[in-house]
Amino acid sequence: MNRIDKHLNIIALNIPWPPNYGGVIDIFYKVMALHALDVKITLHCFEYERKASRELELLCENVYYYKRQTGLKSNFTFLPYNVYSRKNEELIRNLLKNDYPILFEGLHSCYYISDDRLKNRKKIFRECNIEHDYYYYLFQSTNHPVKKLFFLIEALRFKIYQSIVKYADLIISVSTEDQTYLQKTFPEKHIEFVPCFHKNEEITTIPGKSDFILYHGKLSVFENEKAVLFLIHKVFSKLPYTCIIAGMDPSDKIKNAAKPFPNIIIEANPDENRMDYLIHHAQISTLITFQATGLKLKLLNSLFAGRHTLVNSHMLAGSGLEALCFIENTPEQMIRCCHQLMAKPFDQETIKGRENYLFPTYSNKYQAERLCRMIYFSSNSE
Repeated sequence: MNRIDKHLNIIALNIPWPPNYGGVIDIFYKVMALHALDVKITLHCFEYERKASRELELLCENVYYYKRQTGLKSNFTFLPYNVYSRKNEELIRNLLKNDYPILFEGLHSCYYISDDRLKNRKKIFRECNIEHDYYYYLFQSTNHPVKKLFFLIEALRFKIYQSIVKYADLIISVSTEDQTYLQKTFPEKHIEFVPCFHKNEEITTIPGKSDFILYHGKLSVFENEKAVLFLIHKVFSKLPYTCIIAGMDPSDKIKNAAKPFPNIIIEANPDENRMDYLIHHAQISTLITFQATGLKLKLLNSLFAGRHTLVNSHMLAGSGLEALCFIENTPEQMIRCCHQLMAKPFDQETIKGRENYLFPTYSNKYQAERLCRMIYFSSNSE
């Protein structure tokens, strides 16, 4: 890559440290990969249940932290709550201190993308979800009346608000399926697919076999809770093998659902070393979702570090990773597949095939180089 002085503003919806769930994982490892290419980053973070991070300050030229305007008052707006609550005049003042390109991480961070004060700046939008679809899915899936109303209103607001993306000079999608949607919605815009950034630099899968099945994810997320409850009731409880469900903040609903089944173990809030051990040593990583858009980082982590990966079709949507997974959509199919895979050692030949398939497309270095070319050297794809 040509040696030029490269600067970039990144607006993050949350403080991306520690990188332990979806969107912040993508942001943190993107920052790390760009830093390795000598991009000088000014990072703008909204504080949300997290604190200032020395780790980020080592990777960035400047890191700014902003308070969100949360609470009932921020709901009285035609804008999505998750956008309006990130309105902050200090952010726009800091953006105006330089003339560098601006990377907006998700619609949540886009309050100022249409601001006249930024009209001459290069603006890049990183799509991480089709937000109105996601919130409508939450509306359909919950029975809590207040949450149901909020999710419906937020879905409608995001559906209208997504037109704001027209102010971006470049749109980066997180999946090929989302890319297709964005190309239909914004046919005049330059749209590229860049997979999630992640912690894996190489394939670290351990050959052989073990005696347990794993589900991992942020268990407090409604989508993941629904998947876990499905697996407990429909799949894991029907199997004779140890089934471990590991992740952040499992609800009482998950704990109570697993309690009657001695083969199902809930591991709440495992540290990074324990989670790495589980992913590397599980015989099967079982990953399902009922929502087809957005980031599926746990899938990438399982393919870089784990053995057999059993998924449903929604988990793969737009990922291009079908060839590396066992795809089943009914409980009966999943149960049958588990029996087959528990008896099948994972061998070096399969690991080599994974490596050939995942590189370079799912390499952080490769995608960071692509991103730099798009931002600094061309208005068209290479």
